[in-house]
Parts: sequence; C-alpha cells; structure tokens
Amino acid sequence: MDSLVAANVVTFGDASEQTRRERLLDLFAQCPIAEGEMLRNLGLFLVPQVLSRILFMDFLFKQILDVQGVVMEFGCRWGQNMALFNGFRGIYEPFNRLRTIVGFDTFDGFISTCKEDGTSMLPGMYTVTPGYEEYLGQVMGLLEQENPLPHLKKHEIVKGDAAVEIRRYLERNPQTIVALAYFDLDLYEPTRECLLAIRDRLTIGSVIGFDELNDGATPGETLAVKEVLGLSHCALRRFPNNSRASYLVVDHEL
Repeated sequence: MDSLVAANVVTFGDASEQTRRERLLDLFAQCPIAEGEMLRNLGLFLVPQVLSRILFMDFLFKQILDVQGVVMEFGCRWGQNMALFNGFRGIYEPFNRLRTIVGFDTFDGFISTCKEDGTSMLPGMYTVTPGYEEYLGQVMGLLEQENPLPHLKKHEIVKGDAAVEIRRYLERNPQTIVALAYFDLDLYEPTRECLLAIRDRLTIGSVIGFDELNDGATPGETLAVKEVLGLSHCALRRFPNNSRASYLVVDHEL
C-alpha cells in the first residue's frame, strides 16, 4: 500500500481505516465511563497497531534491565514512548534512580530535509501544538510521582535540533552511558549525527531501536545506519508483532 501524507504525517491506511478511526475517536470523546475510572480503561481504545508498538517498547526495555545507562529517544514528538519507558522503569526497576529517560525533539517538525530522505519527507512535517513540550513535562512529572523515588527527577525533555542538542547534552552530562537509544527522527542527517554522537557511549548489551529501517518512505534512516554502523557489521532484528520496528543489541565495538 502506498503511503499517504495526511494531517502533516505519513500514513499507510486507506479511506476505510480513516473513517473507522474517526468513529472510534468520536466514541472516545463521548465515552460514558466515569472520569474517575477513565485512565484505568484506556486500553478499551487501543487498536492493534498501537498495542503492538507498546509491546515492542516493553520488549526493548526488558533487554536492558541488567545494562547500566540511560534511555534516550531521538524524535519523541508527543512523548508516548517516554511515558511508556517511565512506566516500565516503575514496574521492572522501581529504585533505579540512574535510569534517566531523555527525549529529544524540535517540537516544531522537521527543520529541513536532504536528498537522502527521498520525496515523502518534507520540511515542517510532524509538528506538534505550540508549547507542547511544557505540557509533556507536566505529564511526565505526574507520572514520575506514581512511582518510587518521586522526589528525584528522572527524565529530561530536550527541545531543539537533536543533531546539535545531543552533543550539548553529553557535554553537560559527561557521565552518560546509553543503555537504550530509540531513533524516530525519520531523516538522514539528524539520525547520522546522533548515532555518531552516542557511538562511544554504548556498551556491550546496549540496545538501539529504529522506527523506519528498510522503509521506502524514509530511506534516510537506513542510509544513516548503513554509513555509521555498517549493515554487514550489525545484526538487525525485527519485532515479530510489528512490521516497522527494528533493533540491534550491541555485541561488539561499533
């Protein structure tokens, strides 16, 4: 199925999916569940595609339970994965105060694209609402309060060009080891620069996840991985319950 550009994002669904999702959204808005029980019943509205991504993030997090280091997401956008990682930390390692979750995003969409990105990715795509990073910070703060060690802030939201901000972050935090890095930048240049920046912060057992490898709509991500890591030098794996997502576990010096 060809990709479609709609609502500032690339989607692969057809018209019937769009109609169905709109109806589901209407039912969500009209939900008769009491407000006090709403948050405990959000699974009622999870479509399989979304649920499979949640399972994938859970799978990735489980791979690093015995690996020292932080979790980084490059291209966090609305922040769902950051919230999931926060929840997984609370479930699997509630007293690990060093498992900081760091999300990078412009929160203004793509700054620019280049020829390596093909024709589907365009400047300005994947924007969010103005000031969204502040809203996300409030959500993350409240979610942290639901877990042990609530007096310690264990997340950071970094606004700006990730290719620039990752190096600034590492300068501010020279102690950083990266246990899990998830790449959802879609584009060649920022993916390449962030991979280069964290390469010497990875350890044997670190996990790198990718959202768009081998995808014709976003060729830049694969090209960046090919250039920095070398496809013949790393074992890329896919999560069987999600067609898009890929990952690798570091087992040698990159």
